[in-house]
Amino acid sequence: MLKRPTLPSLCLLTIVLMGGLPLAGCKKGNSEQINFQMGEVVIATPMLYNVVQTVWRTQLGNLFKMRVPDHRFLLITLSATNGGGKPITVPFFTLEGANHEEYHELQSGDGVDNWFGLLREIAPAETKLGNLIFDVPLASYRLRLTDGGEPGSEKLVWVEIPLRIDTDTGVAAPLPGPQ
Repeated sequence: MLKRPTLPSLCLLTIVLMGGLPLAGCKKGNSEQINFQMGEVVIATPMLYNVVQTVWRTQLGNLFKMRVPDHRFLLITLSATNGGGKPITVPFFTLEGANHEEYHELQSGDGVDNWFGLLREIAPAETKLGNLIFDVPLASYRLRLTDGGEPGSEKLVWVEIPLRIDTDTGVAAPLPGPQ
């Protein structure tokens, strides 16, 4: 046999439920992702970015026109797509270090194949692919990207740039003796 709830217990249940209702509709104020990993499509509406690869260099250019960095050159291959309805000028990018130090992108692409360029206006539905160049100490960084808005009011997102040093792998010679 079931017992009927008493009036005090119903009142208490009602108060608990009513008190929790305002919390049921709550969600984080900004649920958009702002930290990304290399290779992920980065959304900074209307811009879409993808950090394709990174390469460290101790020098750029050739024997007759060589560039030597203060630290090391970090080349970042970046794809940028304008998903909006008007042209967007993409500014030079910034890397942030572990202690929040900032390193600005170099404004000269001498010795860099497929440099992202000095003039960076991207038309609607256009994708630009190129290399960014930084002179930075050997470390991990975060690349700061923008939605192309006015400075001070733009939306920022970051891509983690882990320290990866690729070494050349040569062809291994067979060991002497019977195989």
